[in-house]
Amino acid sequence: MKKNLTLVSLIVMASLVLTACGGGGSSASDLLGAIEERGYILVSSDLNYEPQSFPKTDGTRPGDTKCPSDALTSQEIQGFDVDVALAVAEALSVEACFVTPDWDLITAGSWADKWDVSIGSMTVTTARQQALDFSVPYYYTPAVIAVAADSGITSVDQLAGEAICAGTSTTYEFWLRGDMEGLGLPESSIYASAPEGITVVTLATDQECAQAIEAGRKDFVAYVTSDTVVDANIAAGIPVVKLDGAVYSEDLAAAFDKSASLDNTSLVAAVSAAITAMHNDGRLSELSNKWFGMDITKVP
Repeated sequence: MKKNLTLVSLIVMASLVLTACGGGGSSASDLLGAIEERGYILVSSDLNYEPQSFPKTDGTRPGDTKCPSDALTSQEIQGFDVDVALAVAEALSVEACFVTPDWDLITAGSWADKWDVSIGSMTVTTARQQALDFSVPYYYTPAVIAVAADSGITSVDQLAGEAICAGTSTTYEFWLRGDMEGLGLPESSIYASAPEGITVVTLATDQECAQAIEAGRKDFVAYVTSDTVVDANIAAGIPVVKLDGAVYSEDLAAAFDKSASLDNTSLVAAVSAAITAMHNDGRLSELSNKWFGMDITKVP
């Protein structure tokens, strides 16, 4: 998953370098305490990942928000991941605020306290667990391949020798490159190998692969992303077709930086408890049906 920095991202990142969220003079002994003390949690998200997260076209920033001036509020961003973040923030009795760093910065860890948590459809992998802690999963998606509608390609086998796009540092890129260590998924979750002899083209996010096809780009004929993203692309009128069959499945969870300056153990536990409660009372299923038209919050 996950883009060149937008203007909003540049502003957010530049400012947050100066005022790290984990420290900032807090008297709290851990990250959860610091979040409760300041009254808001900084969530990394994406402005180009519909329906998981994207801007509200008519969003107006509220005057009484606790969010920093360079972060987005819930009135300015929407989507499935956003709604999950809002529910988590409610469980913590704080406000959710959103920042939009590049995906490869999020997955790499070492956030320097610039945000508290990623609730951005991150797949749990063994490689990422070296730098990040994860909550319990909040939903599950199959990874699929979509092709340009005019490509004439109807099966994965026909992609042998072709160029295929994926977002940089995503599980989709690792799968295409045959990097099973980077992919970091159990064998039972991997259903197919990448086609033979392919060329891998990477863009900042997998969403940009679909948008490039829509814009007429011809140096690749297909892209790999989640089933939900392809469905949203097709619904938006992007001229692509989804090939039959998932290539692997993903467990998506909230992520936390192991190198945060304040201990995050209690925050990981609190977010996991909030997600578990949403699983148990059906709220996650409701949100999934709202944004995806299906319930993908159950273990496959």
